[in-house]
Amino acid sequence: MVKKNKNLSASCQSCRSCGNDLFRLGVDLAKWDHVIALAGNPNTGKSTIFNALTGLRQHTGNWPGKTVARAEGGFRYDNKRYKLIDLPGTYSLLSASVDEEVARDFILFGKPDCTIVIVDATCLERNLNLVLQVLEITDKVVIALNLFDEAKRKGIDIDFRQLARDLGVPVVPTTARTKEGLADLLAVMREVISGKIVTTPYRVKRPAGLQDSLEEIGAMVRELCPGLPNTDWVAMRIIEGDQRVREALLSGELAALTPREKA
Repeated sequence: MVKKNKNLSASCQSCRSCGNDLFRLGVDLAKWDHVIALAGNPNTGKSTIFNALTGLRQHTGNWPGKTVARAEGGFRYDNKRYKLIDLPGTYSLLSASVDEEVARDFILFGKPDCTIVIVDATCLERNLNLVLQVLEITDKVVIALNLFDEAKRKGIDIDFRQLARDLGVPVVPTTARTKEGLADLLAVMREVISGKIVTTPYRVKRPAGLQDSLEEIGAMVRELCPGLPNTDWVAMRIIEGDQRVREALLSGELAALTPREKA
């Protein structure tokens, strides 16, 4: 456990509007307890939330072997240090583009302790495609229903509690611009990571014939990768000819996915 240190670096700033336990660590990423991925469509306020949690200072570079920019930052919350990875803004995870491949691969192979999916409350339906695809890959998900104030101004009434029941994961209304809801987002994130909140992600039901094939291939995946939580998703990617997932299965990379060691 990391103890509180009053002599924090200049890049580390408290943010009362996000909760008294939040300290922005900027680029101070030497050690961490948990890794968080931020996913979302473009223009949903993802970068605004990233900056609110980490401060304006961030480490930037490219993803290994890619020309896609990678942004990382850190924050400390409730005596734990978090490394926050801002994934490329994408509309899906079907690896049809480099951005989609990078986001998909990190959620799957990087095994973040929690993936926060930022959605735009003013056009929720358009954002749910990505949400459902993330839920196929990982159970550790929190939805940030951003631009909630704008949705209210437009007369859009979203029952976020019912949405959470339908999706099987927590949904937290936020307004990134004013930092409203970020304290709740952090608290929920912490409880999902600890297991105090148990998620039951909604998984898309396929037609009967396809589902039979998924179960057959999924059984083989489970034999090769015992304990893998997303065998149906892996099976679907194999059926659709996803070379990256197929190679990861045959090489043992999927089977080797284990909880990440702390730095």
